[in-house]
Amino acid sequence: MSKIIALANQKGGVGKTTSSINLAASLAVLEFKTLLVDADPQANSTSGIGFDPRNIKNSVYECIINDINPHDAIIKTETPNLDLLPAHIDLVGAEIEMINLDNREFKMKAVLDSIRDEYDFIIIDCSPSLGLITINALTAADSVIIPVQCEYFALEGLGKLLNTIKIVQSRLNTALEIEGILLTMYDVRLRLSNQVVEEVRSHFEDMVFNTIIQRNTRLSEAPSFGVSVIMHDATCKGAINYLNLAREIVRKNGLVKDEVEANTETV
Repeated sequence: MSKIIALANQKGGVGKTTSSINLAASLAVLEFKTLLVDADPQANSTSGIGFDPRNIKNSVYECIINDINPHDAIIKTETPNLDLLPAHIDLVGAEIEMINLDNREFKMKAVLDSIRDEYDFIIIDCSPSLGLITINALTAADSVIIPVQCEYFALEGLGKLLNTIKIVQSRLNTALEIEGILLTMYDVRLRLSNQVVEEVRSHFEDMVFNTIIQRNTRLSEAPSFGVSVIMHDATCKGAINYLNLAREIVRKNGLVKDEVEANTETV
């Protein structure tokens, strides 16, 4: 049975797209068939994994608005087991076009439900907003990961996001769960980073992943090469962090394979 996970936070700069790309790639490396869905009009997941959004013919936009078969939009990436449902700039106007559509909150769900049996995991990179496209993603998802950066104002806006999730749970997707809160951009040298970790863990306890994503040069530069960090440098701390996150999620969902049996580090 497949699992659809959305990564959402209306606050920008929290590592949402970085985490979407690298979690998807890590799951693929662990031999789980994975689809990365770029649901952000900025199309950073698309470009970050090696595709120019300007050259995309069919995207998630055409699937949602024009009922294009998702098989006509999905692209195979250079990473084995990893496919991409790309985005391009037209997605900016999708929310306006969807306003008068019937069942507008369920458009993405219909698209992904038609292909979910072909994948073990579907990872959705949401827009940094709480608009209709993000609502669509949360309605389509089984669970949501909330990236939170280990910096000042880390919890700013988190209450609004959690409230939006509750609304979706009550009105559109009663089965939606919080997969976990993911701490990102951790710098072991900074007292502030450690304070944020303590604060988030004290507030949300078991909701927080054991794995923490550290700041890492290789991780930051990987998108400029159009690859995930694990394809850029599989030995760097960033790659190890995301592999550990993938293992943690796999175990949580009872999908452990022999290859995944390894101790998960916290950082």
